[in-house]
Amino acid sequence: MRESVQAEVMMSFLVSEELSFRIPVELRYETCDPYAVRLTFHLPGDAPVTWAFGRELLIDGVGRPCGEGDVHIAPVESDVLGEVLIRLQVGSDQALFRASAPPLVAFLDRTDKLVPLGQEGALADFDAHLEEALDRILAEEQSAG
Repeated sequence: MRESVQAEVMMSFLVSEELSFRIPVELRYETCDPYAVRLTFHLPGDAPVTWAFGRELLIDGVGRPCGEGDVHIAPVESDVLGEVLIRLQVGSDQALFRASAPPLVAFLDRTDKLVPLGQEGALADFDAHLEEALDRILAEEQSAG
């Protein structure tokens, strides 16, 4: 059974210290991939861009700086549930977004009602979906190379 939670939030895309603009971002969580959340950024004039990363990273990042590698999430102020910075990086290119924390928390609360944190592995078909996804990725790599 495939169930999902979706929400749309407005985030500020921080181009520089002087320039930012608001964009809609779709948040999505699906039981077929219970450890991940997906954020789809709708940038003006470009095709939507989707990033997937750990749900637990987003949960932790609302309250404290966290993340390694391509995704870093941190509250703007550590003692206030106000705004969150999300930094996405590919190589030397990076994008910085500012989001209000309450809509993120509301989304995460809905994901927790669907699949409580720590119970992701209890989904019976997760291993099968993981194996299918890995097989598909390997097949794509072999056909491309």
